[in-house]
Amino acid sequence: MFENLQERLGKTLKNISGRGRLTEDNIKDTLREVRMAFLEADVALPVVREFVKQVKERAVGVEVTKSLSPGQVFIKIVREELEKAMGEANEELSLNAQPPAVVMVAGLQGAGKTTSVAKLAKFLKERKKKSVLVVSADVYRPAAIKQLETLATEVDVDFFPSDISQKPVDIANAAISHAKKKFIDVVLVDTAGRLHVDSNMMDEIKDLHKAINPIETLFVVDAMTGQDAANTAKAFDEALPLTGVILTKTDGDARGGAALSIRHITGKPIKFMGVGERIDALEPFHPDRIASRILGMGDVLSLIEEVEMKVDKEQAAKVAEKVFKGAGFTLDDFADQLKQMKNMGGMMSMLDKLPGMSNLPDAVKGQMGDKTFIQMEAIISSMTKKERARPEIIKGSRKKRIAAGSGTQVQEINKLLKQFTQMQKMMKKMKGKGGMTKMMRGMKGMLPPGMMGGGGPKF
Repeated sequence: MFENLQERLGKTLKNISGRGRLTEDNIKDTLREVRMAFLEADVALPVVREFVKQVKERAVGVEVTKSLSPGQVFIKIVREELEKAMGEANEELSLNAQPPAVVMVAGLQGAGKTTSVAKLAKFLKERKKKSVLVVSADVYRPAAIKQLETLATEVDVDFFPSDISQKPVDIANAAISHAKKKFIDVVLVDTAGRLHVDSNMMDEIKDLHKAINPIETLFVVDAMTGQDAANTAKAFDEALPLTGVILTKTDGDARGGAALSIRHITGKPIKFMGVGERIDALEPFHPDRIASRILGMGDVLSLIEEVEMKVDKEQAAKVAEKVFKGAGFTLDDFADQLKQMKNMGGMMSMLDKLPGMSNLPDAVKGQMGDKTFIQMEAIISSMTKKERARPEIIKGSRKKRIAAGSGTQVQEINKLLKQFTQMQKMMKKMKGKGGMTKMMRGMKGMLPPGMMGGGGPKF
């Protein structure tokens, strides 16, 4: 998300960051560019006006003119105003209620509502250690009930059955009653989606809301609809008291207009964002971290949290112990590393959270997509156990066999073996004194030119 805005703002702010002195004129030029960047990103006009006004007022004020590096202070102001536009801090779900805490999830058809319910159930179960019951009150689409049941099994939470002959209010009340008997912490109620906000939908959902009195009412909205997402959420909020928004499909939204418009237009916080199709691809929305990403400063905190949650520490410790004992790093270990990265959303998802990575050329980004990872895994899977343990034996005829088995070319086998050899050397460097620093220097040599520069970490 925000690729377009990141690129445009990056160029604009780079011009002003080194200025020793800021004047009305150069601030005016920069803000004109910022305004254009926001409008191209489909940010709502009232949000753009307010943002530019606030930045201008602060930039021509005392805090910039008395600073030793006015350009940097200007960027700091832009960052703080971005945070303010999106809500300043993450707002967690309010679940402090007599169990079960009832959360109602609503949204338009196709926004990813049912999938978001399952993702939220997984989030609450794994990160918040809550017992969760999901129920579908969508009596118009039998497929939606079946879909939620399948997803509930996948994320290993309780599912309360319902069918299209029942009334939504009766379904929800029965589920809540069941949750009370079973001492379940949270009930997630999935409601019917519509193609647009209409009076019938609103009447039905108002009745449901009144009957179950949820502690949280979340509206699921598609980020790819830009500022329309904010307008839809506002129309919905006028009929029903929303407590927050789940912004979906942010991985497919290069503009970011929805994320920057929703808070200002609705007054409601974005609480979560869907960052992919995987069932664990739901992240709490942190305005400060998102502001950092927009300005190309990365989001190292989210990356650390992801590593903490998704990396198999036991497996990583085993590999490290093997390397330190001199047992070597094999292609099996390499395959395990690829799987761990895939669990974290792939290389690009990780790189997006590192400072300066927005400067990577498109050609380099293309080499780091999911397709490359799948191909590498296929190549390693097509090798024999002996070949994975001793890759030096992989010569001509073996390469041809592996290429045929993995549906790739011999050149791709050579490329993977070269990357693996470089990684092996890097692992060996970790054994001695100052091993981590040596390893990072080695990594820098492996990466394409400019990847560790331009604001990225230096070793």
